[in-house]
Amino acid sequence: MPHPALNPGHTAVVTGAASGIGLAAAKAFARLGLNVVMADLQAEYLHAARAEVAAISAPRQVESAVVDVARFEDLQTLHRTAAEAFGAVHVLMNNAGAGRNPGKPWEGLDGWRALIDINLWGPINGVQAFLPAMLASDSPGLVINTGSKQGITLPPGNSAYNVSKAALKAYTELLAHELRGAAGERITAHLLIPGSTFTGMTARSGREKPPGAWTPEQVADFMLESLGRGDFYILCPDNDVTRALDEKRMAWMAGDVIDNRPALSRWHADHKDAFAAFIQDG
Repeated sequence: MPHPALNPGHTAVVTGAASGIGLAAAKAFARLGLNVVMADLQAEYLHAARAEVAAISAPRQVESAVVDVARFEDLQTLHRTAAEAFGAVHVLMNNAGAGRNPGKPWEGLDGWRALIDINLWGPINGVQAFLPAMLASDSPGLVINTGSKQGITLPPGNSAYNVSKAALKAYTELLAHELRGAAGERITAHLLIPGSTFTGMTARSGREKPPGAWTPEQVADFMLESLGRGDFYILCPDNDVTRALDEKRMAWMAGDVIDNRPALSRWHADHKDAFAAFIQDG
């Protein structure tokens, strides 16, 4: 059964909607008959993206706005835009994100703040701007926050990104719990966890799609299927990594705490062989 918020005539707001997963999700919502409000900071891509979504439904069912999700005032304005165009908002997809690497934990302070402002405070700003009205209504509601496997397994290489997505995972878990007490099952929150995905940002860099990567459309389709099952953790595989392998990697991370291994022991020379054996076992 589809989530009750995903009914024709309802309204979905998607941030980071000018390309990639956000654009694919906006199209998927339009195909379901929802009004769509598309938000993105990249105005030059947003106009074309809106036209693509409007081609699926009547143009009057699609609105767009240039939004910086790091600014709460922008999200408040976006809420007013959606309410004036369509009334109640039923779906909020906090998808806007940044992946630039500001450096090691002791480097690039301004870059750390800028990335966390987008990846963590963006969804928090969205929830703060939209949830009060959603809770005050009697309509079904749905919040989707786009996380990352890197927020769970923390692979070395981009500490700031990993921290932002780990914090977003915790925030979304707490949000889902609090909503159960405040709205029962009427409004639910979910964490989208994409695998390797060939996003619009990657495509614009001139690189070709890696064979192992999913398309944004595959992620959006998997998201809808998972929402239909009521999944909170929407853990996407890709063409290289199965769910079973993801589960092994995540279980090993939890084992670091339980077994008091060194932090990120998966990448520690003393535990390299043990991790390999753990992955192969069973």
